[in-house]
Amino acid sequence: MANVVVVGAQWGDEGKGKIVDWLSERADVIVRFQGGHNAGHTLVIDGEVFKLAALPSGIVRGGKLSVIGNGVVLDPWHLLKEIEGIRKQGVTVTPETLMIAENTPLILPIHGELDRAREEAASKGTKIGTTGRGIGPAYEDKVGRRSIRVADLADEATLEARVDRALQHHDPLRKGLGIEAIDRDALIAQLKEVAPKILQFAAPVWKVLNDKRKAGKRILFEGAQGALLDIDFGTYPFVTSSNVIAGQAATGTGMGPGAIDFVLGIVKAYTTRVGEGPFPAELNDADGQRLGERGHEFGTNTGRQRRCGWFDAVLVRQTCATSGVNGIAFTKLDVLDGFETLKICIGYELDGKPLDYLPTAADQQARCTPVYEEMPGWSESTEGARSWADLPANAIKYVRRVEELIGCPVAMLSTSPEREDTILVTDPFED
Repeated sequence: MANVVVVGAQWGDEGKGKIVDWLSERADVIVRFQGGHNAGHTLVIDGEVFKLAALPSGIVRGGKLSVIGNGVVLDPWHLLKEIEGIRKQGVTVTPETLMIAENTPLILPIHGELDRAREEAASKGTKIGTTGRGIGPAYEDKVGRRSIRVADLADEATLEARVDRALQHHDPLRKGLGIEAIDRDALIAQLKEVAPKILQFAAPVWKVLNDKRKAGKRILFEGAQGALLDIDFGTYPFVTSSNVIAGQAATGTGMGPGAIDFVLGIVKAYTTRVGEGPFPAELNDADGQRLGERGHEFGTNTGRQRRCGWFDAVLVRQTCATSGVNGIAFTKLDVLDGFETLKICIGYELDGKPLDYLPTAADQQARCTPVYEEMPGWSESTEGARSWADLPANAIKYVRRVEELIGCPVAMLSTSPEREDTILVTDPFED
């Protein structure tokens, strides 16, 4: 019996929602351990589509406990709207099925305003590509020890003191950006109004999870975004504002590293990226357009079109190392159906010299050019395949070559958005 961490091993949008939903059937507890509501998950269950952002993917499965950990930054108004939406789809959400860590920092309206103002003020080439939802400023407040956390909502005096401390920082920033000063009383009134609706879900999550582990329950840790957006190991500064790699599952929930038994990296059969930043294997041609159209590459939450490119084995080998990935879930293989020739990025050239990893410096990342290996494609359809026998020989060769290049085995293979269209090689919970 094992506890499993699921991480995106590229720039996000790898199909984590489906994989987490597939695994949640085997889990007792599903935990979000980092990120905000800027990364959406799409689940397709019995033909019905569920779009989630703040809620753990396991919430749509009955009999499971879903948990929002302290590594998340939480917009309480968005969360309540999301809960209302899935309740209309027949999903039960109660304090028995959803818990929020008491030490989870809140995203306030002022965070989104600051986020958007900064992005608008940035000159071309310095824009990060933020979604403008306040995730970055909320994490800044956490590190700056001026966050308003879920537990603060329970006491009026504490709440007002926390707001005053936040305003001491935010008002001068807003003045410099030309934003009007914060209405203190209005903000406090908003927080008091939302407090009882959020506090009903508040719990000492670290204790609950450790008790569950001691009782032998299976815990599934669900990350958002992808490892290449990690604040330390991603393509900085074009990254998210939190640690995304698997180690964050421990600190983002209050469990020790020993609680992690298996790390599953989610990897798309090609590569996509949203927003700004380096992308060595990006395709600005008909093949790139074809990948985007066939893969329906638009953000779940933002609707932004994703940049597309060939599979980059260099990057995935790197993220498998930084997250300690034990096996990968290979998704969207069916998008490659019909390509006569496929390419895999197996290395880079930097200023004429070979390189087998993505360098840290942003200027060097931008100068890396891909070195490709070509493989024959396949004309047969892989969509809906549920066994290796259903796959064309060239598709199997492609998957096996990816395993060799990234130094990590395929544990699961996904061939459509439907959860049943999955080839299981290794069950992470039984490994």
